Amino acid sequence: MPKFGLLILLLTLLVVAVMSLSIGSAAIPVTEVLLTLLGEDSSSVHKMIVVDIRLPRMFLAILVGASVATSGAAIQGLFRNPLADPALIGVSGGAALFAAAYLVVGAELGIASMGIPASAFIGGLLATWLVLEVGRRGGTISSMLLAGIAINAVTLSGVGMLTYLSTDVELRSVAFWALGSLNGADWYGVAIATSVLPVIAIFLIRSEQLNAITLGDREAGHLGISVARLRIEIVVLTALATGVSVALCGVIAFIGLVVPHLVRMSLGSNHYMVIPGSALLGGLLLLLADSLSRSLLSPAELPVGIITALLGGPFFIYLIVRQKGRLGL
Repeated sequence: MPKFGLLILLLTLLVVAVMSLSIGSAAIPVTEVLLTLLGEDSSSVHKMIVVDIRLPRMFLAILVGASVATSGAAIQGLFRNPLADPALIGVSGGAALFAAAYLVVGAELGIASMGIPASAFIGGLLATWLVLEVGRRGGTISSMLLAGIAINAVTLSGVGMLTYLSTDVELRSVAFWALGSLNGADWYGVAIATSVLPVIAIFLIRSEQLNAITLGDREAGHLGISVARLRIEIVVLTALATGVSVALCGVIAFIGLVVPHLVRMSLGSNHYMVIPGSALLGGLLLLLADSLSRSLLSPAELPVGIITALLGGPFFIYLIVRQKGRLGL
């Protein structure tokens, strides 16, 4: 039955992917989209819109959604905390801080040639390194979580300070990037985003160990699992996957937090199902959110992070109220 659920998710993702290519300020019939994808004769303008603009955006949304959602599933399993998400290890806050610094003071610091993606990626990795270092010195998983919360608070304060110092143009750029957007998607970005696929594959390979660690560190150790090594591996891989995603699209809210819960509710808690299910559902939901962001106020475009927060926030409140006993709240 869970495998049938994965098949349904895959088919739904394929249908929504094709539909997303027809949605936008310039509506294109689905039949025209299919003819373009098959290489048949079609309008040159439509071909340019579909192949050069919407197709890379579609692939980027799927890859980033899958990356953030599987990272959330792995972090929740590792920390045995249903409220955990990739932001808890500091990667999102660090990426936001360095991206904002690039936009506001990049020229003065002589880093204008780095670009926003490189700056965000470096910031995310540095923040994660600090979390790992504090967690190593503290010696417990709780110390790592607390370090992540503290570093996120510091980085968000830094973003606030840079926002205060920014000009009107810089402020708009910082705000739009921090709320997430796939507006700048291109084939180069898609090529970079494919680097998350090996990370998702490793998460799937570690499914058995993630299943074991949910029983507790001591029980996992009795089963021959090196808990400390697994902890570092999952955190580093999550930082890499989330860092790439944030660097390409900005901060995408709630996907990493809500999607694993949806998958567990429908497919069970076995990580052999949770990891691939999160990848498919994460890609599907971000693709839907991006389609809404392009069509609700067309030809203007909403940041996709606003859509994911508006959809994910109320659902998460509902989830907490409905399952407060299981969540230990």
